Amino acid sequence: MAIATGFAILLATYFVLNLFAFAMYGFDKGKAALSKWRISEKTLLLLAVFGPFGAYIGMMVFRHKTKKRPFTWFVPAMALLHIVIIAVFLCFNL
Repeated sequence: MAIATGFAILLATYFVLNLFAFAMYGFDKGKAALSKWRISEKTLLLLAVFGPFGAYIGMMVFRHKTKKRPFTWFVPAMALLHIVIIAVFLCFNL
């Protein structure tokens, strides 16, 4: 029972991290449109490390940072890395 609860907490945390990354990409796009203070690119890339799916979807939905070289390869690479990690955990029941 404790393992299932731990997994549910991990899954919920992962979902929140991705949702937060998505929201921050949208927030930054809104600030860019208004020429206001922005979230640094380092911070947006760091968000992609922990919430790559939210970051990638945010890039596509808000059409934000889609032409910046670090974002065009790093964010998809982080998403792919997370897919591999999740697949390994599922295949080996870790």
